[in-house]
Amino acid sequence: MKSQFKNFTLLTVSTLAIAFGVYFFKFSNNFTFGGITGLAVLVAKSGKISASDFSFISNMILLVIGLFVLGKKFAAKTAYSSILLSVTLSALERIYPMSHPLTDQPLLELAFAIALPSIGSAILFNIGSSSGGTDIVAMIMKKYTSVDIGKALLATDFFITLAGCFVFDIETGLYSFLGLALRSFMIDGFIESLNLSKYFNVVCTSPKPICDFINEKLHRGATIVEAKGAFSGEDKYIIFTALNRVEAIRLRNFIKEHSPDAFLLISNTSEIIGKGFHSV
Repeated sequence: MKSQFKNFTLLTVSTLAIAFGVYFFKFSNNFTFGGITGLAVLVAKSGKISASDFSFISNMILLVIGLFVLGKKFAAKTAYSSILLSVTLSALERIYPMSHPLTDQPLLELAFAIALPSIGSAILFNIGSSSGGTDIVAMIMKKYTSVDIGKALLATDFFITLAGCFVFDIETGLYSFLGLALRSFMIDGFIESLNLSKYFNVVCTSPKPICDFINEKLHRGATIVEAKGAFSGEDKYIIFTALNRVEAIRLRNFIKEHSPDAFLLISNTSEIIGKGFHSV
């Protein structure tokens, strides 16, 4: 129940972050990068339908298609996020209609238009979910074709962004291209930051106190390998362990106090698969 509540909270908060970033900073500035919401900005220019309503209708259609093509398991997390995003965008349009940007600083608005959805998307991807839209198209393509999905979606985003240069103006189009270029880097960066852990190689002569601390205080596992110093010829031990950032600080301080002669190699990693970290 605790894990389910945590996932539900993360799904809700991250989806709302995407919605606020898209509505307050993307739609109001006519930035056209980013899949369905980017296409919605273009369609809204016709005046026949708002960007929020177009996003709602498109996401619901894709969600139904995804449910039939990809099955119920797909819908478990993606459906909730997709519906919440669509409903929130439509609700914001009716509660707080916007006829112009919040500020007269387009670069500042672009920063938030990129950052909020990127943070939200990173959290969703990290827990195995997504906000729907073109992600559903990507899942379907992956199931039935051998097309490079990343390149296909990037090409789609490129042409939608390019269209913004003609539908609006070159300045808006250039801001959109800047957003397109930065968005993927920011999502990758946020995902790595969320998953960041520390990998320890500890070379020492007495491994027991250190391993006892890892097992009993940090409740983590460790591996010991026998070794020999190349210069001294002394028998040594190498302890391998992986910890989160808080645990890493505690272990480093413990070794500094109790085994000051130990040699430490500490590396950053965001890909640790195994018990206590991420499953395959």
